[in-house]
Parts: sequence; structure tokens; C-alpha cells
Amino acid sequence: MRPARGVIADVDTELYQVEERPSGLGMLLVHALTGFVDAGQAGHLAVAHLLANLEHRVIATFDIDQLLDYRSRRPMMVFDEDRWAGYEQPELVLYEVEDCSGTRFLLLTGPEPDLQWERFAAAVSELVEDFGISLTVGLGAVPMAVPHTRPVVVTAHATRRELISGYQRWFNTMQIPGHAGALVELRLGELGHDAMGFVVHVPHYLARVEYPESARGLLEHLARSSGLDLPVDALLPAAQQVLEEVNERLSRSPQIMSVVTRLEEQFDAVMSQEQLPSLLSADSETLPTGDEIAAELEQFLAEQDGSTES
Repeated sequence: MRPARGVIADVDTELYQVEERPSGLGMLLVHALTGFVDAGQAGHLAVAHLLANLEHRVIATFDIDQLLDYRSRRPMMVFDEDRWAGYEQPELVLYEVEDCSGTRFLLLTGPEPDLQWERFAAAVSELVEDFGISLTVGLGAVPMAVPHTRPVVVTAHATRRELISGYQRWFNTMQIPGHAGALVELRLGELGHDAMGFVVHVPHYLARVEYPESARGLLEHLARSSGLDLPVDALLPAAQQVLEEVNERLSRSPQIMSVVTRLEEQFDAVMSQEQLPSLLSADSETLPTGDEIAAELEQFLAEQDGSTES
């Protein structure tokens, strides 16, 4: 049974441990959890980029043994000749991070809990109240029928429309599979806390590879909405390299290029509409489904890799 609206459930303090207190109150909390949909590994790349380029320290850690189903997401281990030599232990960690201008914010990252979602959401809510968090922002990425040749698009969502007043609504009411980050936002809103998030739209055909341009888009919108000074431009070289490689490979296949052209036409038409648009809809007679696009491109890339190796 979920907790009543406006009430934090009883949280076993053993679910997480505070290592150090944040430097002050009123900080922003960013959360990006792996394990749900992370098309193009955008969320993972964004977090890795922040931690690699900004000073940070551990504030709190969650007891991953209570939250993770190891059999569904088996951590990697190292076997060295005749012995076990290493273990990539999963970690769900809350960091305090300092942006390029010295402003501090909190970053929660690690594997999405498989278990005890309500307790996890209640624990995050407890930390939000204990640390006086002013705003919580979630980051995510989903595959969409968009071309890589157009600007990055995001879906913005929030507990109050005022938080995302400058963003286009892409969808009407629908039911989709839930995830822990979404539940955290829902429960924070019920408690009266401001929470929002961005989901970047990643081209279907690039959803299974690292796509830094989508990670750059996530950080760009995070910086714009929060005022944080983030090293967004530092992702440009990696993003441009991937885009060049994709364009070079696609140029060898007129068939694939025609698919991208049709995606461009649909994208431009949607962006020019005055009524509520939908990047999910498409003329089935003229535009392949996302799965068909991805399968066709993956087959083409596999054939190119095979011919290169031979």
C-alpha cells in the first residue's frame, strides 16, 4: 500500500547512509538512474561527463543489496586464469558536485532499484526535506522517430506546469511502463516539492550505441533550467565525431539515406504545426516503424563492418 498523499512513509534508515552533510541548504538535486530506458546511453554519458569534469564528493550511499535484483542485472566479475580477481560492485550514490562557477548541487546516480520503489522514493523525499532541496530534476532518454540531422528535442515534465512553461507538450494522456525516477517525481509532487525532468529524444537507429549528442542535449537543458554552469561544450568533439561517422556510413546506403530524409520531412512538418504535434505518429504507408529503421540500419552497419574486416 502506498503512503497517503502528503505523508512520507516510514523509512528504515538502513536503506541509505549519510556520509557527510551538504555544504548548504537549497541546492538542486539531479537524478539519473540506469536500468530503465537509456537510449544512446545519454543519461549514462551525461553523468559520467559531469563526474569526470567537475569536483565532487560523496554525500550519501544507498544499500544496494536491498534494492537490486542481481540475477536480472548481473554485475561483471574478472576471472584471472584460475581465480576471481575483481568485482564491479554496483553503487547508488548521492554526490555533491561543484559546477564551473563554484555553485554546488547534488547528483544521485547508479542502478535503478529493482525492489522497494516506495521505500526508495520515501528515502529520497526524506533527503530532499532533510537537505532543504529547492528543486529536483530527473534525466532520461528514449528512442523516437527523429533524425540525427535535426536539433535535439526533449520532453519536459514537472510537478507544476510553471516549471516548464517554455517547453512544448508532445503527448496527450497515455499509460507507459513506470520507473523509479518517475515515482520519485510523483511522490515529491504529492508532498508539495518542486520536481521536474527532461527526456531526450534519441534517433531510433542510434538508440543502441553511445550517442554523445543526446547527452549534450540533456546537459544543455539542465543548465538552461537550473542556471548551473555545466561543461556542455566539452561534449562537442565526441558528439561531432559520432555524427561524422554516422553520416559517412549512411552516405554509402541510398536506401538508408531515403529513410533519414523521410524522417527529416516528418520532423519538419511536426515542428511547423500549430496544433499539438506527435513525433510518435507517422504515415505508415510512407515511413517505416522505428524498429524497421533500426533493424535496417543495424544490418547495413554490420555488413559494412564485415566487409571492412575481410
